[in-house]
Amino acid sequence: MMINDTVVELSRWQFAATALYHFLFVPLTLGLTVFLAALETVYVVTGKPIYKEMTQFWGKLLLINFALGVATGLTMEFEFGTNWSFYSGFVGDIFGAPLAVEGLMAFFMESTMIGLMIFGWDRLSRGQHLVVTYLVALGSNLSALWILVANGFMQDPQGAVFNPITMRMELESFSALIFSHDAQAKFVHTSIAGYVTAAIFVAGVSAFYLLKKRHLELARRSFRMATIFGVLSTIGVITLGDALGFIGAHAQPAKIAAMEAMWDTEKAPAPFNLMAWPDQAKQENTWALQIPYLLTPLLTHTLDEEIPGIKELIAHNAQRIKNGIPAVEALKLLSANPNDAAALAQFNAHKDDLGYGFLVKRYAPDQDVSKATEADIAKAAQDTIPDVFAIYWVFRIMVGVAFLMLAFFILAMIYSLRNEVEKHPLFLRFSLWLIPVPFIACEMGWLTAELGRQPWTVYNLLPTWMSASSHSVQYMVFSLIGFVSLYSIFILIEMYLMVRAIKQGPDQHDHNAQPTAGSLGGSILGGATLGGSPAPVHAKAPIHTTANQEV
Repeated sequence: MMINDTVVELSRWQFAATALYHFLFVPLTLGLTVFLAALETVYVVTGKPIYKEMTQFWGKLLLINFALGVATGLTMEFEFGTNWSFYSGFVGDIFGAPLAVEGLMAFFMESTMIGLMIFGWDRLSRGQHLVVTYLVALGSNLSALWILVANGFMQDPQGAVFNPITMRMELESFSALIFSHDAQAKFVHTSIAGYVTAAIFVAGVSAFYLLKKRHLELARRSFRMATIFGVLSTIGVITLGDALGFIGAHAQPAKIAAMEAMWDTEKAPAPFNLMAWPDQAKQENTWALQIPYLLTPLLTHTLDEEIPGIKELIAHNAQRIKNGIPAVEALKLLSANPNDAAALAQFNAHKDDLGYGFLVKRYAPDQDVSKATEADIAKAAQDTIPDVFAIYWVFRIMVGVAFLMLAFFILAMIYSLRNEVEKHPLFLRFSLWLIPVPFIACEMGWLTAELGRQPWTVYNLLPTWMSASSHSVQYMVFSLIGFVSLYSIFILIEMYLMVRAIKQGPDQHDHNAQPTAGSLGGSILGGATLGGSPAPVHAKAPIHTTANQEV
């Protein structure tokens, strides 16, 4: 059955929207849980109350983010069944396993332990509470692991075989599924990106307090720990990004070629397109600023390994489509007679290119691949290259932002270790403005991974056009608008609760408070403010309000 192309595109937009919204919450949760574990460890080792206050304050912000993240994430797993029914049937035996483990082992552990962490301070000993905090961090990162194992199978299917009789992928090796190079590298890369996000967030909020001369001891210590945490994490995320590029160069050459806007196969060592303006229709770059000899060592870690260009990949994939056509034809015969030995032999001879045979089915008359013309094959071959312009630039934004954050953290660490950070108010204001930047980087990374996988839902096996459910266009438009509206409300709620909690500050006797004016929503550059004007307090007066216990 041919699914309406508009329905497929709307299904993609809906899942992309829900995933992008949800992914705004995930990195901060991943990073804050580990940051809290580090803070509480210092508290248990030193016994200094300030570190307990820091852990409780940042834990309050984590709870807000975690609650909204759960609300946005619940619908995504249901979307596989509602909007991607063929995909769910095709890979359900593999894809369902890590998602089930994530729900049973990681999510429930994280949800249970975060309640104990927030409300167990007066009920648990220091050591017991520290173990709970570590379990929260472990649970959040295990949750990410299993989700990325599932996604890693979509990027580089390992540990499964296709059964031509049942027309389903079947799990062959659970260890191969878990320990695929893509899944493991992506897990570490994504987790560390969360640590960077949390470090920027903590540094930015701490900078706000330093500018406002409030909660100074908490702000100084938090800023210093965040900058050290951030330097190490940013170096790690850049290093793991290089590892993902190395893996992708071998597993997904079309994605890598698109990320580098590399149309022709260059003699090794190939030049690196530092900046370019790709034109996919003409299969060339309108202009490009190149660094000679750099791309080959970056992607292959050698000086002589050849990197195929887009034009070569298209020609290669056209041949794979031709080789996959007999596999699709054999499947049709096997569906009518599972005992057809000749059809099974034909399938086994061409099964490695089955997915490419599915690609041309979209263009073949009556979806009969035996009737596919050279023009149909050429169209399908063009489809094997993702949107070069989009991938090239979202990747460049992600990388550029990563190096910007590294430079920020290095400078911030130097200022903090020298106890000079408060002498640089412009730098503190810049820290505030930097809070959204790691979220942008994370979203760009997600887009690079997912757009670069097209035209596949399962790379080289199942095309996206075959994977969607057969809904009406009207239904998809209605549900897309509904999800975007609902998730936008969630984002506004998150921002409101976060801003209110930051404005209130930690629940403590603050001996550093000084009369201040300004607001959380005011001009950061003009007044370094974030919210409504707090009531003036005496420098040594304890701050106790009912609002302090509300969040």
